[in-house]
Amino acid sequence: MTVRHDGLTVDWFGYATVRIETPDGFVVYLDPGRYGVLDDYDAKDGDLVCVTHIHHYDSEAIERVAKDDATVVAYGGIEAGDTDRDVTPLDQLEYDVVTLAQEDRFSVDGADVWTLPAYNEPGGPHTRDDGEPYHPEGFGVGYLLAVGGKTVFWPGDSDVLEGHEQLEVSLFLPPIGGAFTMDRQEAADLAETLDPDLVLPIHYDTFEELETDSRAFAADVASRGVPVVLDER
Repeated sequence: MTVRHDGLTVDWFGYATVRIETPDGFVVYLDPGRYGVLDDYDAKDGDLVCVTHIHHYDSEAIERVAKDDATVVAYGGIEAGDTDRDVTPLDQLEYDVVTLAQEDRFSVDGADVWTLPAYNEPGGPHTRDDGEPYHPEGFGVGYLLAVGGKTVFWPGDSDVLEGHEQLEVSLFLPPIGGAFTMDRQEAADLAETLDPDLVLPIHYDTFEELETDSRAFAADVASRGVPVVLDER
């Protein structure tokens, strides 16, 4: 289904792929592609495409969603050689590509973009068997967007980190699948702290390791007095 939030139109396609459209028709995509979530989709309507890290970098998907004159904003640590998938290097994409550091800012006509660190704490709950984080510090970013008069927060593939609670957020897009990111309980705690106008969970149920009880998450968040919605197709 399509979610409507104070003038924004929001669609979650699966995994971390989100489309946001403002009332004046400005379209943003977050982390488009992978795992078949954009099969048979070829809109090419995106003005801005944001990519958090190499796990979510899918150059073919970017071509499916981006206008010819789109701006692609990506974490500067993304290197095509860091994946065994066949992807086009960022600097070879036929778009205006802007690479950002972990705490950076970029403005384009229609949106302001801030990056925030995104990682798993060493020795924390979202690590490999040897304690190595799936996403070590410096591996990727999250995004805070100002679009259509609202602020949208996508933490990326991350634990809940110091500083998240200080953000002013209209629409919160937490990952709730656990395993590689914050789980649904941790995301619900952060949602209560942020007290956004709306919570729309993403990054769950795309494959086995991300399976979670989204309805339990929604009930948990709603019980704390925070508006929440599920976009499940």
